[in-house]
Amino acid sequence: MACLLFAGVQGINAQQLLTLDNCRSMALQNNKALQQSRAKQDVAHYTHSAATTNYLPKVSLTAGYILSGKEVSILSDNQKNALNNMGTNLSGTLTQSMQQIIARYPEFSNLLPVLQGPLQSASEALNQFGATVTDAFRTDTRNMAAGAILLKQPLYMGGKIRAYDKITRYNEDLSTLQTRTDEQETILEVDQAYWQVVSLSHRKKLAESYLATLQRLDNDVNKLLAEGFATRADELQVSVKLNEAEMLLAKVDDGLVLSRMLLCQLCGLSMDEEVLLQEELSEEIPVTPQTDSNADVNLAYAYRPEVSMLETANQIYSEKVRLVRSDFLPHLAFVGGYTMSYPSVYNSFEKKVRGDWHVGLMLSVPIWNWGEGRYKVRATQAEQRINALKLEDVREKINLQVSQSKFRVTEAYKKLTLATKSQSKAQENLRIATLGYQEGVIPVSDVLLAETAWLEAHSNKIDAEIEILLAKTHLEKSLGILNNHGK
Repeated sequence: MACLLFAGVQGINAQQLLTLDNCRSMALQNNKALQQSRAKQDVAHYTHSAATTNYLPKVSLTAGYILSGKEVSILSDNQKNALNNMGTNLSGTLTQSMQQIIARYPEFSNLLPVLQGPLQSASEALNQFGATVTDAFRTDTRNMAAGAILLKQPLYMGGKIRAYDKITRYNEDLSTLQTRTDEQETILEVDQAYWQVVSLSHRKKLAESYLATLQRLDNDVNKLLAEGFATRADELQVSVKLNEAEMLLAKVDDGLVLSRMLLCQLCGLSMDEEVLLQEELSEEIPVTPQTDSNADVNLAYAYRPEVSMLETANQIYSEKVRLVRSDFLPHLAFVGGYTMSYPSVYNSFEKKVRGDWHVGLMLSVPIWNWGEGRYKVRATQAEQRINALKLEDVREKINLQVSQSKFRVTEAYKKLTLATKSQSKAQENLRIATLGYQEGVIPVSDVLLAETAWLEAHSNKIDAEIEILLAKTHLEKSLGILNNHGK
């Protein structure tokens, strides 16, 4: 006996012992859908943070470079040629004039050789000066670059920035409420899987007890058959029931294995993980006595995430109306910056990078849009009315859910009371039938019927206990207090 007890303790220690709270915590931590919901919370949070930056001035840097095939010229080709040869042209004109003077006054012929040297020097100097002027007028626009540092500070955007800020904040609240909804759905799934395992575990014990009872009865019938106090028909009846009990045990055992796999998957454990639930160690499924329910529908209105989400959505639609209207209101912004260019034009055309600062105001005023703004505002207001109707509908459905959940809890306790009475009567009926059979006054068929009634009564009691536990979970969910972290 001591060896068997020690082996049983070792088997329990080899398995991971879990409670309902353990399973809930692991599911909330490992559930992939919840991880996605929390990631969406991060998205909403950062989106709101980005929206708040619209109140602040934005600084941007813009730069560009263009390579062109031709250069923009301020002077024409004739003007360039005239400037480049202005000395030569002037010298030629003076020489012709002097030759005409000498032809008329020959006595001045000796002056021409004397003046040709200075005229040549003056011509070269003027040509060089003309070339300098021509070069000074070059734009060098085949290589152009420009850059600017710009600052823009919104002063009045028709309320768009404030409305967008509020919308993103409400969206952040919506993502938090959606996570709460997903958490409650996850907990409900875990509770259902958990109590399914507990139910099947107790059913397995019940099936094993039923099988052991039938095996003892089969052994007794075989002994009586050998002594001539039982018939072959009695043996066949017991044998059939024994086979049914073995099949029942196999089905329960298979269902238990699959239910454990589902629970492990929900908890984020390996599906072949050896787990044992706390309630499997107890002889009875723990059910607290029925108390007066204080389930008030107003509590559900206050804590149900669905209500809060629709109320928040209504606030979002209010801000959307302001956001749409802002597109058709005047916008005013302060602008400033520093602009640079190459070539520079601040001191003629220079092959230098130079710039200048500037400040000013930028105003945009819509004049006429054929009623577009009014139509968009009315469309958004219609969406807001739709959301308000959804809120009313959800409130009515929540009221129905709370009432149904309360009724379900009450009915489950009634079933437990009846099942407990039936179990007691079935136990007594089986005891009397067994004694009567041993005394030879009751046929084996009556004993088998008593055994079947005993099995059904115990099964009904397990069903009623599990139904109470699940009904309470559904009631908490309908009230919005299942794993509630505060509104």
